[in-house]
Amino acid sequence: MPPVILALLPDFLLLITGGLLRRTLPAAGWQGVDKLNFHLLFPALIFASALRSPPSTTDLTVIGLGAWAGMLFACGLGWLVRGLGPEKYLDFAGMWQTAWRFNTAIAIVAVQALPAEYRGLMSIAIGLAVPMANILAISAMSRGNEMSWAKTLRHVVSNPFLIASIAGVSLSVLQIQLPAIAMEAAAKLAQAAVPVALLSIGASVNWLAVARMDRFEAALNAIKLVVLPGATLLGATLLGVGPGPRLVLTLFAALPTASAAHVLASVYGADRERVATLIAQSTLLGCLTLPLWLMALL
Repeated sequence: MPPVILALLPDFLLLITGGLLRRTLPAAGWQGVDKLNFHLLFPALIFASALRSPPSTTDLTVIGLGAWAGMLFACGLGWLVRGLGPEKYLDFAGMWQTAWRFNTAIAIVAVQALPAEYRGLMSIAIGLAVPMANILAISAMSRGNEMSWAKTLRHVVSNPFLIASIAGVSLSVLQIQLPAIAMEAAAKLAQAAVPVALLSIGASVNWLAVARMDRFEAALNAIKLVVLPGATLLGATLLGVGPGPRLVLTLFAALPTASAAHVLASVYGADRERVATLIAQSTLLGCLTLPLWLMALL
């Protein structure tokens, strides 16, 4: 069995376990779990991921611009299918973000299939893409809550995900090392982020709806798992991007959507169940599409 599929199977086990544990907590309890993830656990994961390796200026430019361009492209495609989505804008925004967000944990596993000299580029992609992903998502959902532009901007710049990613990238670029005890504490919090989020997602998923994909869900999954990586590979090839960055950018674009999308949707009041269902669908379909992309790239 391909390593990527093996990497995704524990995620499904945790999703199913969350579904079995659904009634052990009231809805408010699971929302509390999401807030813990939002304010502490996921920021620690983002910070640790962004801090992994000091990038070169060339890698920063090529990988950063490529990742940002891909996310903006997916964002635009998601907006084009707005008419298929929920009537309420906030619920649409909660689902819309899944078109450009990415699963960091799976990225770290999937990149191991690439040649060793290219693997460090994935950490750069993660570190630079997280701020853009969160700026887009937070802006969309803040506007869904009918906030003024000034309040939206405050929400964006004060978001824990954004602060953690900028801090990690900045320390990495400046090659500043934190005390070992602080890094160990952050690493322990980071390890808890994805499992806790997956349990909460599993508790929120409408499991019957996972197999009953509507047109909007199908469009968002197609954008994330097929159209975006295909466009990334084509664009990188036409622009003459080197083999390492081209492989990493395409693999990055092909990742299933992020469990963090559910955390943000919950905190901002979007429909948690529909977002959780989309994440489960994306993870399931990613078991099929991600190995195919790896086979095409290698």
